Amino acid sequence: MSGQLELLPVLDSDMGTLEALTQDPETTGEFQWFGWHDLRRWRRGWTENGLIGPDGGTLMVVRDDQRLGLVNWRRRQITPAASCWEIGVIMRPGARGRGDGTQAHRLHARYLFAHTTAHRIEAGTEVGNIAEQRALEKVGFTREGVMRQTGWRAGAWRDGVLYSLLRTDPH
Repeated sequence: MSGQLELLPVLDSDMGTLEALTQDPETTGEFQWFGWHDLRRWRRGWTENGLIGPDGGTLMVVRDDQRLGLVNWRRRQITPAASCWEIGVIMRPGARGRGDGTQAHRLHARYLFAHTTAHRIEAGTEVGNIAEQRALEKVGFTREGVMRQTGWRAGAWRDGVLYSLLRTDPH
């Protein structure tokens, strides 16, 4: 690892990486493979708004011009007057287990708090995804609890864990 990790806007040339990170079972990893779906969604979103809009977005995780993964966020309405960001990260297999996912989450939270008025960021993961849970906790996310059978993957309902980070939490 030489250069600094960065979050950068998606380029047209990143479409293949986005598709591999979400559509290729070998690349997505155990906890991100949900089967094939809408193979053109990245291209449509990029054509429409560069994958950054008022209700969410996607950025590439980059080091030294190497695409290591993606971070994304979407607005989740909590009450008629309040919403929060729900975030996610997917890293390429070679970028896992090195702390890059943790750093991507840290940069992502800083970005959202610096450039939006959001007070709350949420992240969910499967109960079995211990690496993701550790990454979120290292960044300062608080584990709020287990959500029973909230996700369908690989032919079974899976329990999830909900984490949150508030603007007022120590970072």
